[in-house]
Amino acid sequence: MLYVSYYDSPIGKITLGAREDVLVGAWFEGQKYYMDKIIEDFEEKKDLPVLDQAEYWLNRYFAGQDPDPEELPLAPAGSDFRKEVWKIIAKIPYGCTITYGKIAKILAVKRGAKSISPQAVGGAVGHNPISVIIPCHRVIGSDGSLTGYAGGLEKKEWLLAHEEAHIR
Repeated sequence: MLYVSYYDSPIGKITLGAREDVLVGAWFEGQKYYMDKIIEDFEEKKDLPVLDQAEYWLNRYFAGQDPDPEELPLAPAGSDFRKEVWKIIAKIPYGCTITYGKIAKILAVKRGAKSISPQAVGGAVGHNPISVIIPCHRVIGSDGSLTGYAGGLEKKEWLLAHEEAHIR
């Protein structure tokens, strides 16, 4: 069973999803891949500790603080490749950005591969099921452009401006 709660952020409603004691999703209402891969029934739950923790985390983030994603028990569903990308993204410091190409280079070194496609990284970034907390909005194009964001480019722009991110 998936348990959900709804969080009203300054840029739209976020559905938080949890299974027992782990957070599996944070989706902007109407975003691409909303509740992607969720096949079971779900019910709203107001008193599940992990959902309360996620709401507290989001309250601090939107208040301009820099909470650490590792404070939360995250369990995004995806392939091993996607999970590797999401782990890298989760470590991008608040107010900083990284390119798809840089993530591809980090993965290539980690895997002992000659190269990894930045487009493959882009696919993983786009399917991040835990928006904001796993900060995929901090991933930008090699030319500094704000390419794609499943929640919409206006949300990506807002989040980066909120963090006063430096984009070259």
